Amino acid sequence: MLNRAVLTGRLTRDVDLRYTQSGAAVGTFSLAVDRRFTNQQGEREADFINCVIWRKSAENFANFVHKGSLVGIDGRIQTRNYENQQGQRVYVTEVVVENFALLEPKSSRHGNSNNQQNGNAPQQNNGNGNNPFDNNSNNPSSGNSNNGGNSSNSGNSGNNNPADPFANSGDSIDISDDDLPF
Repeated sequence: MLNRAVLTGRLTRDVDLRYTQSGAAVGTFSLAVDRRFTNQQGEREADFINCVIWRKSAENFANFVHKGSLVGIDGRIQTRNYENQQGQRVYVTEVVVENFALLEPKSSRHGNSNNQQNGNAPQQNNGNGNNPFDNNSNNPSSGNSNNGGNSSNSGNSGNNNPADPFANSGDSIDISDDDLPF
């Protein structure tokens, strides 16, 4: 059995970040995902998909995105139901986000952009190694980190990051277009 959802779209509103009674962070948002085809008027329609993200990932996500941000998410579809105040049964279908990637450059993001110093978009991985947005998903040391970005480095200048093997080396990196994967 497989329950997997991979979406790329833009946030329709800022993340609504709340905390449960036990202190767990939960963020809810809606993602506008364009359809692959156009309607009879030649316009592209979109689906608006409700999403929920939990714990530290929710806090990180809320800190780095805002309405209109282009993001990629990976998660599972979940359906739940509850009884509202009028006594009616309400069914909710949403994507529970397990991994995310910010798909725009730092200059395109407005909120809290100074928390990130190296210019790469942070990617949140829940540690299961199945992040389709993570090129290092087979790397066992990638674990529960933000592969590619440094979202928790608000006090560092980016040059004294112990995970950066090229920091303060003074060596230039020679990369040709043939070396790039895209």
